[in-house]
Amino acid sequence: MDAEPMAVEAAYATCERITREQARNFAWGIRLLPEPKRRALSAVYAMARRVDDIGDGTLPAEDKLRLLADAREVALAPGDHLDDEVAVALADAAGRFPIPLAAFGELVDGCEMDVAGVSYDTLEDLVRYCRNVAGSIGRLSLGVFAPPLSTAGFADAARLADELGVALQLTNILRDIREDLGNGRQYLPKEDLALFNCELRTLPDGTLDPQNGALAEVIRFEAARAWGRYDEGLRLLAVLDRRSAACCAAMAGIYRELLNRIAADPSRVMRERTSLPTRDKLRVAVGALAGQSRRG
Repeated sequence: MDAEPMAVEAAYATCERITREQARNFAWGIRLLPEPKRRALSAVYAMARRVDDIGDGTLPAEDKLRLLADAREVALAPGDHLDDEVAVALADAAGRFPIPLAAFGELVDGCEMDVAGVSYDTLEDLVRYCRNVAGSIGRLSLGVFAPPLSTAGFADAARLADELGVALQLTNILRDIREDLGNGRQYLPKEDLALFNCELRTLPDGTLDPQNGALAEVIRFEAARAWGRYDEGLRLLAVLDRRSAACCAAMAGIYRELLNRIAADPSRVMRERTSLPTRDKLRVAVGALAGQSRRG
């Protein structure tokens, strides 16, 4: 049974409120989309946010896993959960756009890795995690952008969206390195830390031990890897319509500028959580829209 039109409108309003209040970086790009795509991407974000909040919450692990299983069920079959406003909006969006709902299953897989306290020996191990928690969002977003491509072309676009998601997640990892360590999570590959004879540890004042500059070198090393993935992933813009490309460019641009600042002064993330001021996010978003408007 389909939801009533008024229920669908209310469901989208809820998702847009969640996005406006909680998507501190993504909301700037989402605002650049035309209304149907903006509402659909808000529904995707609201469901992804639910999953992330469970994984990042303070409940015992067994409760988190139970709630993640419930969220997986709702996200994969939103039309079966018409008592859930986010599911109602997501089901409607999936009926309008080719959103690969199965990617939500990968997002849940990644959050389950967090609950289990998985750490990563190699970059390849970490990238697999990043593809789950962020590449999945890139592919879900691509479904909303819905570029008119052949099957082969869409597959390549999905690869680029996945790559861009990995770049954003690597940026998140560097931004949150101190906070994550305090929560018992360590994402930087062990082989990379060993390469610089470095280990993550906290000083008595709560800041990260710089270890005579070794940690800064690790951060810059990982930032260089993320830059390469941005370069590859942003090739996606060429196959998107102008408004979708502006949305994508704004979201990626905010994270890339954040990465630039982290690499320029790694000590910042050792002391505090780094973010861009609102004026800089606005500048990036306006620049993304202007840049795509000039596209010939």
